[in-house]
Amino acid sequence: MSPALHDLTPSAGMKKTLQDEIDAILRERIMVLDGGMGTMIQRHKLSEDDFRGQEFKDHARPLKGNNDILSITQPNVIYQIHKDYLLAGADIIETNTFSSTAIAQADYGLEHLAYRMNKCSAGVARKAAEEITLQTGIKRYVAGALGPTNKTLSVSPSVERPDYRNITFDELVEAYKEQAKGLLDGGVDILLIETIFDTANAKAALFAVHRLFEEEYAPRPVLISGTIVDKSGRTLSGQTGEAFVISVSHADPLCIGLNCALGAAEMRPFIETIGKCTTAYVLCYPNAGLPNTFGEYDETPHMMAMHLKDFAMDGLVNIVGGCCGTTPDHIREIAEAVKNYKPRVPPATVFEGHMLLSGLEPFRIGPYTNFVNIGERCNVAGSRKFAKLIMTGNYEEALSVAKMQVEMGAQVLDINMDDGMLDGPSAMTKFCNFIASEPDIAKVPLCIDSSNFAVIEAGLKCCQGKCIVNSISLKEGEDDFLEKARKIKKFGAAVVVMAFDEEGQATETDTKIRVCTRAYHLLLKKLGFNPNDIIFDPNILTIGTGMEEHNLYAVNFINATKVIKETLPGAKVSGGLSNLSFSFRGMEAIREAMHGVFLYHAIKFGMDMGIVNAGSLPVYDDIHKELLQLCEDLIWNRDPEATEKLLHYAQTQGKGGKKVIQTDEWRNGPIEERLAYALVKVIKSARVMKKAVGHLIPFMEKEREETKVLTGTIEDKDPYQGTIVLATVKGDVHDIGKNIVGVVLGCNNFRVIDLGVMTPCDKILKAALDHKADIIGLSGLITPSLDEMIFVAKEMERLAIKIPLLIGGATTSRTHTAVKIAPRYSAPVIHVLDASKSVVVCSQLLDENLKDEYFEEIMEEYEDIRQDHYESLKERRYLTLRQARESGFHIDWLSEPPPVKPTFLGTRVFEDYDLQKLVDYIDWKPFFDVWQLRGKYPNRGFPKIFDDKAVGEEAKKVYDDAQNMLQALIRQKQLHARGVVGFWPAQSSQDDIHLYAEGAAPQAVEPIATFYGLRQQAEKDSASADPYLCLSDFIAPLHSGVPDYLGLFAVACFGVEELSKAYEEECDDYSSIMVKALGDRLAEAFAEELHARVRRELWGYCGDEQLAVADLRRLRYEGIRPAPGYPSQPDHTEKLTMWRLADVERHTGIRLTESLAMAPASAVSGLYFSNLRSRYFAVGKISKDQIEDYALRKNMSVPEVEKWLGPILGYDTD
Repeated sequence: MSPALHDLTPSAGMKKTLQDEIDAILRERIMVLDGGMGTMIQRHKLSEDDFRGQEFKDHARPLKGNNDILSITQPNVIYQIHKDYLLAGADIIETNTFSSTAIAQADYGLEHLAYRMNKCSAGVARKAAEEITLQTGIKRYVAGALGPTNKTLSVSPSVERPDYRNITFDELVEAYKEQAKGLLDGGVDILLIETIFDTANAKAALFAVHRLFEEEYAPRPVLISGTIVDKSGRTLSGQTGEAFVISVSHADPLCIGLNCALGAAEMRPFIETIGKCTTAYVLCYPNAGLPNTFGEYDETPHMMAMHLKDFAMDGLVNIVGGCCGTTPDHIREIAEAVKNYKPRVPPATVFEGHMLLSGLEPFRIGPYTNFVNIGERCNVAGSRKFAKLIMTGNYEEALSVAKMQVEMGAQVLDINMDDGMLDGPSAMTKFCNFIASEPDIAKVPLCIDSSNFAVIEAGLKCCQGKCIVNSISLKEGEDDFLEKARKIKKFGAAVVVMAFDEEGQATETDTKIRVCTRAYHLLLKKLGFNPNDIIFDPNILTIGTGMEEHNLYAVNFINATKVIKETLPGAKVSGGLSNLSFSFRGMEAIREAMHGVFLYHAIKFGMDMGIVNAGSLPVYDDIHKELLQLCEDLIWNRDPEATEKLLHYAQTQGKGGKKVIQTDEWRNGPIEERLAYALVKVIKSARVMKKAVGHLIPFMEKEREETKVLTGTIEDKDPYQGTIVLATVKGDVHDIGKNIVGVVLGCNNFRVIDLGVMTPCDKILKAALDHKADIIGLSGLITPSLDEMIFVAKEMERLAIKIPLLIGGATTSRTHTAVKIAPRYSAPVIHVLDASKSVVVCSQLLDENLKDEYFEEIMEEYEDIRQDHYESLKERRYLTLRQARESGFHIDWLSEPPPVKPTFLGTRVFEDYDLQKLVDYIDWKPFFDVWQLRGKYPNRGFPKIFDDKAVGEEAKKVYDDAQNMLQALIRQKQLHARGVVGFWPAQSSQDDIHLYAEGAAPQAVEPIATFYGLRQQAEKDSASADPYLCLSDFIAPLHSGVPDYLGLFAVACFGVEELSKAYEEECDDYSSIMVKALGDRLAEAFAEELHARVRRELWGYCGDEQLAVADLRRLRYEGIRPAPGYPSQPDHTEKLTMWRLADVERHTGIRLTESLAMAPASAVSGLYFSNLRSRYFAVGKISKDQIEDYALRKNMSVPEVEKWLGPILGYDTD
């Protein structure tokens, strides 16, 4: 449908501005923007000569791809594209100037043409708009497009130098100013700052545009469009949508919205967020869906129009259009789809009465916001540690000070670099840039603090968020005050105004009020400053100095605060708290108490925020009564001897006013820390607890039934904190960690439904529904279990089950959980590292007051992890498979000693292996890990752990219990060990190892089996000469003519499961877990002892070996025994070849589950390599060319290989 007709001539006597004109249309209907310029240019298939034209035919650099130059060399092409969009129904067309800054054009050597390029582009668009306006009688508008440039102010181009930037704010301002001048001179109606991936760049563009409006040009409507790069809801530089809106709203744009990166469906939640936090109109021009694997866009005009129709139907938008992949056909369907829907009605106000600030995340300070902590320690004048780090140039370590402040509760960070020995602007710039590189710090707003306005400006030029400036005052008169405030407003910052005027610092209550009131009205009337962006500091001055005139300083501040909040609407009150107690420096306990008491009263009277040492403020009610009374007397000036009394108190209480009391500190820590120390005790006590509960339950049930009869109630109140279903997923048989988690949760009053091992998804979900579970916990040890966990999450989402899902087990990680599992499930998905964390996580998930905030925090954390992961995939570089093979480990086989032939070929089975022979080979460190007993350096490992102060005593007790049980198990023959070993002739071929029958000629026959290898591909350091390893490198190649051999083994400890279950039935969780832990250790010891026998006798390639067991731990033997599923060969499917070749299940009883885990769980298998130069290594991440080659060699599909090798893929398959 064509747009509604509008009278093109204003009424007599009225001069309507463009802003008024477009505003009137936007109130009436949804306007339509054009679509992709680049998409349409590509359809013309222009050559290098076409891009050059006659004028640039001899230009030194290639110009193909520089679409913006076409406005000069092929204006008719651009003109026709504009016309096509206008005839399709676009109200507004964008100029072909996305990259027309001198900065972007420098890549083509055309930076000197930036102004001309913009003016020409605007002229071409203007011509098309006016022609269609005359042709249809419907006015069309031209928007001058200002793109983001190819540089960023918030992100370093160098990983090694996070503070480095290859562009400055001032350089960007000049570039945008030149571009905007060209567009305005060319006749644009609107300026559109678009595709903003770094808000700092956009702020530079806004700064430039508004300077032009002040100095040279009549104002034009300004539209601002950000780019949310993925479903995380953040820009490339890390800001959320709301933080972005807060950061640019000072420019009073006509519209704010989003474009590019996402399709309409993916963009919707973020457009909704934008709409909720702005009074501007909302603009939306998404891509034609998400790019496919070929970088093309598949969303048809109808599909896209239907999405945007839903936006219009729900009142979300005022302007719609298209970005990448869209065409005039898309715009035609979009215009038709939205024509009958009313536009979004912008709210009159949003967050009324709130101060809005932002870092990477928004921060709103409103009438009901608790006191805001502005962290004070990043101040060279206030922190010796910080000052020393900055003075010595150790900015990276100085970041730890900032991070600690945020972790301790600072919601804003005060940054001050005022020191005579520092270059203030340079130091401020450098540290702010460092902060931008650290999301955990950059998430909070900054308070740029300096008495030197040049330093303040330097800080503001680095920050993409909305900052606070601390501070300005009337000390130098009104003109100076207003000039500084005007600049602050142009940067979009809030401002702290000190109670200081031409007469000096205000100390009396009335003077403070008078100065602040004067400043308030100047800011509002002269500059139109938002009152919510004004913070007054009525001066917290030092008390307890011994000078009578200082005694009322605290009272005066509090009284002035009350009046300011009552008489100056919107304004906030802040102050520097440390000034108050400066007389008591060195007495930290006294100072902290004074601060706590002062804030308790000042907050009551309206103080909103303060510069404090975050985390060090005591709670008013926790202050010792005597000290509290002394502080009250001093602050309220109730006792003329208050200072002396407080000093006396400090002296009698010891230096600093604190007594040192030795305690078992861990007992006072959070629950996860206490559990870490006491886990063994918890598990041991579980037996007593279960027995006791079992005895008491009949009595409790009887009493409950009697109570129900007496009270007439029908339903029981659930006595448990919650119900948790735990399971080891399908295909996995490992459950020690899960069992420990179950015991710990049970001891903390959770009902635990343990489904055991090898649990299919349908059984897990049925149990969760049957038991009305509050939480589901999934566990797994082997990598295929990760896919099963993903499947469970997807099924839960499909079935609309909204139960929190916990992920744990040795193979799991926060990164995998965040990247692969959490996106599949809309309810909470949380990775739990170990048992000591499980209680805290479950408690928070089931706490009605905490769960939403906790889930939100987890979601944000996992979004950051996902972003980091995807960024790391982009940054990683890989050799091609061919290059990696060329750089492999090449042995000169003819000059090496010939491989030793094993003493037998084929297999040998070991029945009922002597367990006593294995005891000396047990590695006890993993045993202590099971119980989460970890010594600190130098008491790590066995037996040093017994000397550790924290866990040594408990470790010794557990070890003694293990020894007693181990000897009993061996003596009573309750466990049995079985295994198989085999050797075969072998030759390598590239990355694979072929095995042959005894006596066969490898060159003449087919192999009886092949083990397929994976090769390292991730690019190593340029200075490194390390080869790109594959296991096949350690076997003589077929073409060498050198006969070689390969071995394999599989061993297991049987009887563990049966014993463990028997202990469980006796409610003895401790013994149940102990027997499993010992079974695992015996299986590993069996593998170690058997490998020693292989080297000395069964293969005999190291017949003279005389190594102690400690040497085996340090891998000082020759040869290796890598296992499928581990770093040297991460593919579990290689076990199938082992099992077939050696008939492992028939010989030993060790079977493979559907996920290729070994059952029983206490089992170990692997290959034997004898080459003296063989070594363990990690394949690491690999690229798709190797996956495709590997799939071809194994006769498997690429998706199947990707499934089994998911953790090592160097690319994303989603």
